[in-house]
Amino acid sequence: MVAPPPRPCFRVRPDVALLQESAIRLAAIACYFEPSDAGVFRGSPRIRITRLGLPTLGALPPPSPEDSLQSSVVCSHLLDTLFWVFAGPALAATLLSVKSGRRFLEYVRESVEGSADLDRAAWPGVALIVPVKGLEPGLADNLRSLAEQDHPNYELLIVCSQSSDPALAVARLTVGNAGRIVIAGEPPADTGEKVHNLLAAVDAIDSRQTILAFADSDGEVPPNWLRKLVAPLEDSSLGATTAYRWHFPEDGGFWALLRSVWDSSVASAMDTRDRSFAWGGGTALRREVFESARIRRFWRGTVSDDYRLTAALQAAGLGIRFVPEAMVPTTGQCTGRDFLDWCVRQLTITRVYRFRMWLLGCLSHIVYCGAQLLCLLQLAQGNVLGLGVLLLIVLPGMAKGGMRGYACLLVFPEREEWLGRFGWAYFWLTPVATWIWLYGFLRSGATRRIEWRGRVYELISEESTRQIEVM
Repeated sequence: MVAPPPRPCFRVRPDVALLQESAIRLAAIACYFEPSDAGVFRGSPRIRITRLGLPTLGALPPPSPEDSLQSSVVCSHLLDTLFWVFAGPALAATLLSVKSGRRFLEYVRESVEGSADLDRAAWPGVALIVPVKGLEPGLADNLRSLAEQDHPNYELLIVCSQSSDPALAVARLTVGNAGRIVIAGEPPADTGEKVHNLLAAVDAIDSRQTILAFADSDGEVPPNWLRKLVAPLEDSSLGATTAYRWHFPEDGGFWALLRSVWDSSVASAMDTRDRSFAWGGGTALRREVFESARIRRFWRGTVSDDYRLTAALQAAGLGIRFVPEAMVPTTGQCTGRDFLDWCVRQLTITRVYRFRMWLLGCLSHIVYCGAQLLCLLQLAQGNVLGLGVLLLIVLPGMAKGGMRGYACLLVFPEREEWLGRFGWAYFWLTPVATWIWLYGFLRSGATRRIEWRGRVYELISEESTRQIEVM
C-alpha cells in the first residue's frame, strides 16, 4: 500500500485585506473606455467595489477641465524636452557637416588646380584589373575607355569567373588584343565572386608590372584617368590612391537623380588627410605594398574588396589618398526598388565590415530625422520656434548639397551642360536623401544577407562569408 504524501507542516491562509488593497491599487491605474456615439473613446478610471470586496471598473464621465489641463501640460513638457534633446545635437551635427563640406570643396579645388605631373619621361608598369560579369548598360564603351588609356606602360586584364559569361563576348569584340582575358573559375563558397576574380587576376599579372590598379566595368573614364590615379604613388609614404564614382543619369528621372545625390555624400565624406577608404572601382597601389600588407590574407573569406583592402593598409600604417581628378563618371537609370535595394546592400556591407562607422551614421540619422519630426510637431502646436529650428537643420544640409554639385563641376567640366539641367537636384533633393539614409540604416540593421550579381551571401563577420544561393 502506497503511503499518502506528507501533509505540509503549515497552511497558507490568504490575507483577504491585503488582496483587496492590492487589487484596488492595480485597478486604479487601469483605464476603461466607453465608446461615444461619435465613435471616439472617452472615459477615465473608476473603481466599484462588489460584495466580494474585489474591484471592478466602470465608465466615468469625461475628465474634468483641471485633469485635461494637467495632462496637456505634461505632454507639452515632454515634447519640449524631446525637442531640445534631438534638436541640439542635430544643430551641432549640421554645423560640423557644413564645415566638412567646405573642407572637401577646397580639397577638390586644390587637387584639380595642382594635379600631379602627367608628362613624365618614364612611368612604372601598371596592371589594370577589371572584373566583369553579365551584360550591363554601356559595357562596351566602358571597356573601350579602359583599353584606350594614354599610359605608356600598362596591361589591361579583364577577369571573369566563367568562360561562357556574355560579358566576355563583349570584351573580346570591343577590346580585342588590347586586353588579356583571365578566367578565374568558380569561387569557393566562403569568398565573394569579385574578390575571387581579383585574386586570380593578381596571380596572372606579368612580373614587370610594379603597380596594381583596380577598376569597375560600369564607368567610362577619360584617356588620362590611369595616369591621374597612379601619379601620386611617387610618395612612398602612401599605401594606395583611390577615387570614387559620380552618377550622371543622362535622362534625369527622380530615382536616378536621388541615387546621384545620395551617393555624392559618400564622395564628400572622403578624408582629405590620406585616411580615405580604398574604393574598389578605382584604386592603385604598388605591388610590393600588396604583398607586404598581406592583402591576400585580408581578402580571404570576404565579399568586400574595398573595406578589407582599407583595413589591410590601415593595419600596415599606410595612408590612402583620395584623388578627386580620377573620379569615375557612370551613367544609367534605375528604378526606386533598384536604388533602395542597392542602398541597403551598401549599408549592410558597411555594418559588417565597418561597424563603428555604421553605428555612428545610424545614430546620427536617427537624431537628425527625429529632430525634423519634432520640429514639425512643434509647428503643428503653433510654436514658430519649430519652423526656425527646422530651417536651421535642413538649409545648411541643402547648402552642402550645392557644394557637392559645384565640386562635381570642378572635377567634370565636360558635364557642365548636364549639371545645368539637373544640378538643382543636389540642393533640393538633399533632405529626401537624408531620409533614404535613415531607411537604409534601419533596414541594414536587420539583415546580414546581400544579393550581388546573382549570388546571395550571408555576411557572418569581416573574415567569414557563406554563399547560400546562386540565382
